[in-house]
Amino acid sequence: MPSSVIKSFSYHAESKILTIVFVSGYIYHYKNVPQTVFNSFKSATSKGRYFNERIKNKFRFKKL
Repeated sequence: MPSSVIKSFSYHAESKILTIVFVSGYIYHYKNVPQTVFNSFKSATSKGRYFNERIKNKFRFKKL
């Protein structure tokens, strides 16, 4: 999963929380992310582009 912005990510289907670890070291939990959005994110060629277009500013989040 090469990305210049996103280091890693995981998804908890029961709580619908998408966790993204950025290259900067910051960790965010995005809330109420549907499984379909996660699946599309996971298979996206550009994780950064998909994040910016479909996740950022679309879901509530908590910075850890």
